[in-house]
Amino acid sequence: MKTLLILRHAKSSWDDDLPDKDRPLAKRGHAAAPAMGRYIAQQGYEPDLILCSTARRTLETLDLVMPALGRRVSVLYEEPLYLAEAKSLLERVRWVEDTVETVMIVGHNPGLEELALLLCGMPIEPAERERIAAIKEKFPTAALAVFTFAAKHWRTIGPGRGRLVDFKRPRDL
Repeated sequence: MKTLLILRHAKSSWDDDLPDKDRPLAKRGHAAAPAMGRYIAQQGYEPDLILCSTARRTLETLDLVMPALGRRVSVLYEEPLYLAEAKSLLERVRWVEDTVETVMIVGHNPGLEELALLLCGMPIEPAERERIAAIKEKFPTAALAVFTFAAKHWRTIGPGRGRLVDFKRPRDL
């Protein structure tokens, strides 16, 4: 069983004087990120590896999430994750070592939302249908989607093969 956590960066500020990649978190983001970190820990979603975009807002989000995890986690900061498309994100996850059971990606929309929808399989239960509908409505900042895959190898995960077991937005906490 493999687990993928998809975490969108927390709310960032809009400063026209800064390049997009250098935008910091807004006050709301500074509150949402640690709350989401606590939620991740409370649910027992313990990533073995975190793949993080190199944008300032993703770095700050991860810095605020990490203390709640309560343990050391391997983190790879990767430039290609910045504003990556769903297909690129999926391809990156497929290259994760099979010894890793749980991966978390910290990145951006629209790629993360598209990846989440791409991975959704046929919903087994009404609650999963509701989670999928919520993602289709909006994948807001600091939102978390959690997928499980009946797979031994990351290279075998793909479109429609995931089970969306959780979708949590900051406003849900």
